[in-house]
Amino acid sequence: MALIVQKYGGTSVGTVERIQAVADKVKRFREQGDDVVVVVSAMSGETNRLIGLAKEMQDQPAPREMDVLVSTGEQVTIALLCMALNERSCPARSYTGTQVRILTDDAHTKARIQDIDDENIRADLKAGRVVVVAGFQGVDDNGNITTLGRGGSDTTAVALAAALKADECQIYTDVDGVYTTDPRVVEGARRLDEITFEEMLEMASLGSKVLQIRAVEFAGKYDVPLRVLHSFQEGPGTLITIEDENTVERPVISGIAFNRDEAKLTVLGVPDIPGVASKILGPVSDANIEVDMILQNIAEDNTTDFTFTVHRNDYDRALSILERVSSELKAREVQGDNKIAKVSIVGVGMRSHAGVATKMFGALAGEGINIQLISTSEIKISVVIAEKYLELAVRSLHSAFELDEAEVVQES
Repeated sequence: MALIVQKYGGTSVGTVERIQAVADKVKRFREQGDDVVVVVSAMSGETNRLIGLAKEMQDQPAPREMDVLVSTGEQVTIALLCMALNERSCPARSYTGTQVRILTDDAHTKARIQDIDDENIRADLKAGRVVVVAGFQGVDDNGNITTLGRGGSDTTAVALAAALKADECQIYTDVDGVYTTDPRVVEGARRLDEITFEEMLEMASLGSKVLQIRAVEFAGKYDVPLRVLHSFQEGPGTLITIEDENTVERPVISGIAFNRDEAKLTVLGVPDIPGVASKILGPVSDANIEVDMILQNIAEDNTTDFTFTVHRNDYDRALSILERVSSELKAREVQGDNKIAKVSIVGVGMRSHAGVATKMFGALAGEGINIQLISTSEIKISVVIAEKYLELAVRSLHSAFELDEAEVVQES
């Protein structure tokens, strides 16, 4: 008998019929003798509907009240799924994040999990019940409802799996696994049987929408076997696990990630003095805006041009902050561009293969695509390009690294 944590996303529970199909699937696991904890998202479109209601009331609602509002979506789903399970003579009990006591910090709309009280869950499992938990939400020390940010249900599921020491955490979604890149962009994209936590972490951080980055971080930190599966199609999915030293040889590149939600900001003609980077980025950080890629160019006149990227949603706020800061620093000008995209190649095989960057840059140059920024790590190379070239870039790189032809090398 295994203990399995399953997570079903918004499209998987988007209608009453789909919730009933999930109940049928969960019941089959119980009939096999497995203990099951289910984490669910709000029904597809519900969170956006709630956000829309908030915007009708106030242009910039208080984050605390937004958390109170959007957390109700998952509450509906857990109740409906429990009703469907109980109707099938499969005893079930629902819990909100507050009831489980998924303790988080107080960073509303993007809270982080600090602790989980699993006592009630274990008691219900021992009594033979399926436990259904609302994803995406928790509670802070003061009893305030918090949410974990978009995709937070993945994090809830992995955190519960870690706390319960589950045998596997299964993420059910509308795709049948992790692909070399988005199949909607590249027709020849291929499903991976296996990918390392390290690679998946890079893919998630660089724009892959299959899993939330914090979910992968949790899984890697606590070594939780993680599997991505299709909600309503049978198949092995993709297993995300630690890198195995016994693997004969991994492909040089495992996948290509991309992100359209990028914006670039540049402060031109800043005095080249110690601490200038901190003076530029400090106010941006204080506004809780995350900075991604950074580039600094030194000119002959002892000034510097300082460029960095942020999420496109933060572009206007960051630009406003920079205009104020640039005046204080006596910078020449502030420029911005919110029509850029980031394309990245990822693979642990890059560690033992030379020439990967040259091959990447050559493929892009062959298509006449100009690179604006470059960032590298041991297992990834990211470039910023004009958004209009995004799909062309992804297709050319997928072909250059033969990702549609290569076979996944299995362990010996």
